[in-house]
Amino acid sequence: MSANDSLPDDVETLKRLLLARDAELAQARAEASSAEALITHLRLTIEKLKRDLFGPRNERTARLIDQMELQLEELEAAATEDEVAAEKAAATTQVHAFTRKRPARKPFPAHLPRERVIVPGPTTCNCCGSSRLAKLGEDVTEKLEVVPRQWKVVQIVREKCTCRDCEEISQAPAPFHVLPRGFAGPSLLAMILFEKYGQHQPLNRQSERYWREGIDLSVSTLADQVGGCAVLLRPLYELIRAHVFAGDRVHGDETPVPVLAKHETRKGRLWTYVRDDKPFAGPAPPAAVFFYSRDRTAQHPESHLHGYTSILQADAYAGFNRLYAADRKPGPITEASCWDHGRRKLFELADVAAKASGKLAVIAPLAFEAVKRIDAIFDIEREINGRSIDERRAVRRERVAPLVSDLESWMRKERAKLSRHNDVAKAMDYMLKRWSTFARFLDDGRICLTNNAAERALRGIALGRKSWLFAGSDRGGERAAVMYTLIQTARLNDVDPQAWLADVLARINDHNIRKLDQLLPWNWKATPAKLAA
Repeated sequence: MSANDSLPDDVETLKRLLLARDAELAQARAEASSAEALITHLRLTIEKLKRDLFGPRNERTARLIDQMELQLEELEAAATEDEVAAEKAAATTQVHAFTRKRPARKPFPAHLPRERVIVPGPTTCNCCGSSRLAKLGEDVTEKLEVVPRQWKVVQIVREKCTCRDCEEISQAPAPFHVLPRGFAGPSLLAMILFEKYGQHQPLNRQSERYWREGIDLSVSTLADQVGGCAVLLRPLYELIRAHVFAGDRVHGDETPVPVLAKHETRKGRLWTYVRDDKPFAGPAPPAAVFFYSRDRTAQHPESHLHGYTSILQADAYAGFNRLYAADRKPGPITEASCWDHGRRKLFELADVAAKASGKLAVIAPLAFEAVKRIDAIFDIEREINGRSIDERRAVRRERVAPLVSDLESWMRKERAKLSRHNDVAKAMDYMLKRWSTFARFLDDGRICLTNNAAERALRGIALGRKSWLFAGSDRGGERAAVMYTLIQTARLNDVDPQAWLADVLARINDHNIRKLDQLLPWNWKATPAKLAA
């Protein structure tokens, strides 16, 4: 029987069969399209996970810079090796040696001591042999040299005197030690602290290095000094904390810190809040305060920000949500979202370099267009960085507001065409669901476009994890928060953290408790006499 013989003769029945067949085809196409979208989604997810695990992010170029610097070092060394070999060959032949063009070297700093090595002049003339020579001048060639670290023992001698009349013995009072019964001077203590928390060198490595230099300082001894200094410097930490939360706007962020526990490691957290008024020409000095917690629950930021009611620049961490509630006491905190977080989610789907290297399956055109539009906003923001609040607000209303409005309209229009499972749709939703907090910077010149100030403060901790691997305990995490606060605040104020710590440790015991703010990095003035002590 042919296919035509099985078809009914009734027209209405044929129409129903055709409609049913069209519906089946549409459903099949929809299922195929959904499967294809799921396959693309899974491929993107796998590539992103591989990228997170094994490959550097394109925006985080630190590893790429390290590779390029290493390559540059090797090329420079090879070039010098070839040049020296060519010079030796030219000494035995008449061929001129090739000399590569070197960058102009800066003069050595004037504060370095100079050691003059005199090469005596000739006693007779090289031309006629006469001994009647007069000094015409001199040529000075400088080379940089290093003196190995020197250790010394400072003996504090207190003379005793007896009275000839009453035979009473008199003696000057014993000087204060930095720590009770302490044997380490302030410069040594500052070095230990800065090496551990500023240069990420654990105490066991420091102990080994000191032993090779002939000084036996055990890890337990060094740990005692670190613990004592953390207690001694705690008042400065509290002053910095109060200064940070007195600002009109703070940046907030956190990072995981592995903490050693019994037979395992737990994931603790280090939180940071940064006050930096430089972007809107504020006169207050910058500062950063750190906190440690055993977990990431919302009670920790609520405790940190208790009593704070101004602007918080942060990511979309849900633990901050109760801080923004209208019924919060003493008042709600104003939320300001980070455009860099929103851009990053789109950038991962539009990374041309990752596509070229085969790490990204496809480039999302919509994500690429969104990144271009966001970058235009960033370009204007760079121009007004450091201007006053009123200037920033005026420029934003005139030039940035139209770009932000066009971006929102375009994203909402394109988002309506995408499935909720689409990766670009998810990246757009991150911004669209919080659009009021993303656009808040247009009406407030104090708000920055990004939360990079907090991320920069945490960058050292992320690098340090590769060196110290984990914190020893919760108490160790709390000590780390104190020391990171002091060191990062000193760096933000262009102060050498080690020199500042050495001077503060030498002076803090004798300093007036009501004038401790004089020792804060932005008020600190180092003197050679104090540093030498």
